[in-house]
Amino acid sequence: MNLDMGPRGTWLLAALLLLGLCTLAGAQKPDACQCSRLNPHNRVNCGFPGISSDDCFSRGCCFDSSVARVPWCFNPLPKQESEECVMEVSARKDCGYPGISPEECESRKCCFSNTIPKVPWCFFPISVEDCHY
Repeated sequence: MNLDMGPRGTWLLAALLLLGLCTLAGAQKPDACQCSRLNPHNRVNCGFPGISSDDCFSRGCCFDSSVARVPWCFNPLPKQESEECVMEVSARKDCGYPGISPEECESRKCCFSNTIPKVPWCFFPISVEDCHY
């Protein structure tokens, strides 16, 4: 069997290996608040039956097997600048007013995220003491 792929094949193989390594390196374990602050009934499956916590975390997902009949490997809440600002939208308590600027919100020592319409964009942070894996 001749495996000589020539220069073009070698470059293609190198590019594919590099892409695979970048994908593996890009997945990192989510912050504890991204996992523990998500209502178990709102979990979106990120794994498969029998997945280990290590395999789940290597996908950049959360793992919690303490609640029955919900996904144990699931997508985390979106990352925020501060862990104190990571929470479900339903947990946001308004800290501002419609049209508040990020700067005014920050001056109130509150969190700002304007990615979801019709919810408070400026909201009070939550202590990270309750965050856990």
